[in-house]
Amino acid sequence: MNWLTDIFTEPSFTQAALVLSLICACGLAMGKIKIFGVSLGVTFVFFAGILAGHFGLSMDPQMLTFAQNFGLVLFIYSLGVQVGPGFFSSFKKGGVKLNMLSLSVIVLGLAMTLGIHWGSGMPIHEVMGLFSGAVTNTPMLGAAQQTLLQMNPENVDQANSMAMACAVGYPFGLIGAVLCVAVMKAFFGRNAAKPQDNSKDNAFVAEYQVSNPAIFGKSIKEIRESAGCQFVISRVWKDGKVIIPTSDTVIEENEHILLTSAKKDVESIRTIFGHKENIDWNKKDIDWNSIDNQLISARVLVTKPEINGVKLGSLRLRNSYGINITRVNRAGIDLFASPSLRLQLGDKLTIVGERRAIDNVSPILGNEAKRLNTPNLFAIFVGIVLGLLLGSIPVTIPGMSAPMKLGIAGGPIIVGLIMGAFGPRMHLATYTTRSANLMLQQIGLTIYLAGLGLSAGAGFFETVFTSEGLKWVLISILLAIVPMFIVGLLTAKFFRTPYAKNVGMLCGSMANPIALNYANTTVEGDEPSVAYATVYPACMFLRVFSAQIIMIIMG
Repeated sequence: MNWLTDIFTEPSFTQAALVLSLICACGLAMGKIKIFGVSLGVTFVFFAGILAGHFGLSMDPQMLTFAQNFGLVLFIYSLGVQVGPGFFSSFKKGGVKLNMLSLSVIVLGLAMTLGIHWGSGMPIHEVMGLFSGAVTNTPMLGAAQQTLLQMNPENVDQANSMAMACAVGYPFGLIGAVLCVAVMKAFFGRNAAKPQDNSKDNAFVAEYQVSNPAIFGKSIKEIRESAGCQFVISRVWKDGKVIIPTSDTVIEENEHILLTSAKKDVESIRTIFGHKENIDWNKKDIDWNSIDNQLISARVLVTKPEINGVKLGSLRLRNSYGINITRVNRAGIDLFASPSLRLQLGDKLTIVGERRAIDNVSPILGNEAKRLNTPNLFAIFVGIVLGLLLGSIPVTIPGMSAPMKLGIAGGPIIVGLIMGAFGPRMHLATYTTRSANLMLQQIGLTIYLAGLGLSAGAGFFETVFTSEGLKWVLISILLAIVPMFIVGLLTAKFFRTPYAKNVGMLCGSMANPIALNYANTTVEGDEPSVAYATVYPACMFLRVFSAQIIMIIMG
């Protein structure tokens, strides 16, 4: 049985892969455990790594460093690509306000961290480790460690001490955030059951009877030019027959039209055309093909790379093929098909027209689902290369002893955000199915947490169960709860921010999906998740950036 002992103890590639896989498997199995209905999920991989290190498992330091860092890069970049499309648009309609409030959580936490460092004399690397754990932000820890080692490669012991401090603070950060949400629910959650309407820009289908004399005898083109809002008329009932209208189609009195617009423009559309029929055309179970015998409604997938990033209006599909595109479904949300909308791979276009016309249009857009199942690995690796290059650019700031770098955490997330948001405009095939993106994130995060726990495991329990360790526990609790609660209280009292949006913002500022999961159980709708996604990217970047700045100045 010596071979079995050797395979776990003798440094080699096989041993490294075996140890990491074993830690990941055990941690994910432990992640199914629920405490008071809350599961820590992938976080248990971190603690499994600590236990493995405590009981003597180890691996080659260089292999461990590579696995840990590459896992972090893969997680950060994939996360950036995922949230990129909504990041820049989130600053509209309250996004700036939410990001400023989340920034105050970060600033208050950093102020407490520096205050503890100056007041107690605790080394900055230990306090930063506790802070990273208290806010459950392992990329922040990675950035701080990288900066510390860049300044002096011999600071390995300090980097490990930072990881150990993070390991101590992590569980209390998770628990503290959940408790804070529970307290916020008790004080401000009276209206939590009323979800907010976040769909004003979504597509809305309605039927109108033309009764406004001002538009009698005018073409759709003339009406659209003077309307002040955008719409698409998919069907017109003329003399008992249904037709596909063109821009030159003339609208007459008492004709019925089926029209798609942004939900916020419904009242304006009613004023233009007249009477709105009380038929709900937005139900999911509508059989569109039973409305008439001539026209059908079909969903066509955008799968051709050449169409990626192209404006819908530039395709001129209506005039060329006699069809109307009424809606564009993207990531499960129906968007209004405006001519200025840039198409992306994976979009589902709702097309109304004759079957032959739709069959002719489909090849232009692609409509081959198999193409979407093939991951665009080229874009992923190019993005990682660009992210690492960006993160390696030294920026000299006057007064600092060492040049600042975004590092392996900051560079990839910025490039990921840009790729996710603007990749289609640059005709880059950055589309990845949601399941594939989540797989990349989870693999990267799991490997990173396994390596992080393993490197911090040796001496972990010996550290915790001491007077110094107990001090670490107390500091972690304060750093986790105080900034979150103070900002949450002020946001509710003075900014009148609804509970659901408030707690979503707080969870996003702490980068805490566990607390978000709990918050979602206390409300109807997805308001907390929307707020979380709005602030998460900026908060992640600011935490990574601030960690490096502090380590450069104070380290």
